[in-house]
Amino acid sequence: MTEADSKNTPAISTAQTDPREDGTQLRPGLWETINERYPGSMIRKDSYVPLAQLGKPLAEAQLTLISSCGVHARNDRPLDVCHPFGDFRFRRVPSQLRHEDLIIHQLKYPHDAADVDINVIFPIERLQELAAEGVLGGLTDNFFSFIGYSMDPGKFEQTVARDIAKAVVSEERADVALLAPA
Repeated sequence: MTEADSKNTPAISTAQTDPREDGTQLRPGLWETINERYPGSMIRKDSYVPLAQLGKPLAEAQLTLISSCGVHARNDRPLDVCHPFGDFRFRRVPSQLRHEDLIIHQLKYPHDAADVDINVIFPIERLQELAAEGVLGGLTDNFFSFIGYSMDPGKFEQTVARDIAKAVVSEERADVALLAPA
């Protein structure tokens, strides 16, 4: 490393700092800009809820996958990717499906790599492998997918988020949920 390189390379900190505040994750001020444009859409420090503790070993737990990637079974009706406020519905994706059974119906992000290997955004086959190896106790019958774009976070919370949470707990009886943003 040259002297010029060392001057331009940020120091790696081992301190537990919030990347939103120290500028190491995104450009400085981005979080404030997002909050100004989309009030109420960002999680604030005072609204932080700690993660729940898993009540059993992962090797005994039923896992479900929840993703904002817009994946669904090829024979399902697509979600509305053109609505200006977003689509406030979700799709159940049977957990036994394979890549060739699925399609990404999404315009808001490039998904060329995921079209080649769905597991980069919706790790269904990797989770099937982990369940078969006994790393996971099992998979719920269905996983969940929705389109993450929404211009109405309150409505999203009261529809998509509430309905998925209800299905995960009362229908699928998952012990743990893996959230995979796209």
